[in-house]
Amino acid sequence: MKVVTIVGARPQFIKAAPLSRALRQAAIQEFLLHTGQHYDYGMSQVFFDELGLPEADINLNVRSGNHGQQTGQMLIEIEKVLLQQKPDAVIVFGDTNSTLAGALAAVKLHIPVAHIEAGLRSFNRQMPEEHNRVLTDHCADLLFCPTETAVKNLSKEGLTAGVHLVGDPMYDAVLLFSQAAEQKSRILETLSLQPRGYLLATIHRAYNTDDPQTLSALFHILQSLKETVVVPLHPRTRQKLADLGLLGASAHSNLRLIEPLSYLDMLVMEKNARLILTDSGGVQKEAYFFAVPCLTLRPETEWVETLTDGWNTVVGLNPAKIHHHVHSVTPPSTPPQPVFGDGRAAEKIASILYNQSARR
Repeated sequence: MKVVTIVGARPQFIKAAPLSRALRQAAIQEFLLHTGQHYDYGMSQVFFDELGLPEADINLNVRSGNHGQQTGQMLIEIEKVLLQQKPDAVIVFGDTNSTLAGALAAVKLHIPVAHIEAGLRSFNRQMPEEHNRVLTDHCADLLFCPTETAVKNLSKEGLTAGVHLVGDPMYDAVLLFSQAAEQKSRILETLSLQPRGYLLATIHRAYNTDDPQTLSALFHILQSLKETVVVPLHPRTRQKLADLGLLGASAHSNLRLIEPLSYLDMLVMEKNARLILTDSGGVQKEAYFFAVPCLTLRPETEWVETLTDGWNTVVGLNPAKIHHHVHSVTPPSTPPQPVFGDGRAAEKIASILYNQSARR
């Protein structure tokens, strides 16, 4: 069996690492296609280096652009690769433009689509990611769900065929790489931080970064917290802050604006934070895996399981709510529940793919 795996963004590299291992162990030939959606070293190549991902067989180098331009260019180039490679299936992850372009290119060529992280719903149609995930699910032949909630979401949309509850490959990755992170990362020493002595914040969603008033308000909320807040800056967020003249304003404040972190460094920073504030779905989950309280800087979350027992709280951009939770939060007495699988999601996905191919 031969598959084309399509990746393009930081979270997809993380999920692809355990899956690529499992595919090789199942004797499935993998052609790895990198769209180039994330392209600088800190957002792309460092993940290949740290996670043992094989080098991409092809990098389309599509890079930045508006949604239509980026998705369209990916669609054109992915189709060329699929016509050349003639795979038995195409694997896509999550909810990015790379995900949608890969799914559309495959389905038009009658190549089965396997969607990993299927069934997620924020029910916020202002998010471009929501459109990407819904459309991809309705293109897919195999829908690999991380949670029971995801399975139920698909059922409500009439999607029951090809649905498999396998768990979350991101949890697989945390189990695989946490020990290596503890051994290799020196990020706490580099930043002169003590465990539980800082807050960690990440901001990258378009509706938090693209509106100047929203981003400025969020920046000032973080600045008003009066304790160290480490903010690894997504390149888009850094540029937006620079456009607003706010980068220099952090020099004498509690904010530590730093470059994007490698995966291993990020795991260590998450595990040792007192509290995490984020608009990232992946970071919400990793906070949950590490039993670190999290505040979600959005009006909703697709990862509703993380809200169980108070480990994650949706606060939006309400300053009073954020301040209240930052100053009052303590780790809940009930530990996080094993709702994201048993750490064998990648193995289960590879087995299902292999068995599907054998039946054809």
